[in-house]
Amino acid sequence: MRFCANVFMLFGEVPFLERFGRAAEAGFSAVEFWWPGAAGEDPGEVEKAIKDARLEVALFNFDAGDMLGAGDRGLVSDPEREGQFRENVPVALELARSLDCRKINVLVGLEIDGMGREEQRKNVGFAADEARDAGVEVMVEALSTLDNGPYLLNTTEQAVEFVRSVGRENVRIQYDVFQMQRMEGNLVATLREHFDHIGHVQIADSPERGEPGTGEIRFPYVLGALEEFGYDGYVGLEYGPTTETTEDSLGWLPRELRGRDVAAPDLRL
Repeated sequence: MRFCANVFMLFGEVPFLERFGRAAEAGFSAVEFWWPGAAGEDPGEVEKAIKDARLEVALFNFDAGDMLGAGDRGLVSDPEREGQFRENVPVALELARSLDCRKINVLVGLEIDGMGREEQRKNVGFAADEARDAGVEVMVEALSTLDNGPYLLNTTEQAVEFVRSVGRENVRIQYDVFQMQRMEGNLVATLREHFDHIGHVQIADSPERGEPGTGEIRFPYVLGALEEFGYDGYVGLEYGPTTETTEDSLGWLPRELRGRDVAAPDLRL
């Protein structure tokens, strides 16, 4: 098990391009992030910042629209924005190639009256076909409607059914512990049932989306279960620090556990 810093949520006290260096200084060897355009950054500048910091990239998102300003949660559910999404796919895959990143997350968007989930899968299938040739997996994520509005996929079961309907071997689930605690709870049983579909994991505590130890989730138990099930990928830290600086929020994860594989991590919780 490995941990990576989501630099859209962490190190927000400095400009976006400086966050990669801060992540490295905090002891992380890998990061994840939303599509750079969400921060107004050029992908080329982001690539340079990552390489300058000598970081690996565990995952990043395809363009999901204006998530902060307009409340977008992806482009693929909206026929009027299909072109925008499809134009982003080769750009994102080129960035993945340059960074040697093997996973890209696609947010599937908000529900649209009169349209079913089955009508949205063609765009995910398009992305998956293009990604397969590049050796990249496409992640599909369920999100909480309590925090994101009428998002198309809001339970693990819905996400699994959607992945199956897409019918591509390189499409898997991004399991967000915070989002699913908000929507359905029963985290470990759900992880056990659907483990074969899970390609990436993200964490934050519930209900306020702070760092582990600030809410109701028993992270030693949840992460221990992932270890038991055989999860050997990255766990993305996608939380909003409750402390003055991100570094202050990392006390639960000892520095020596941030930059390498960790078996049964001894968390300070």
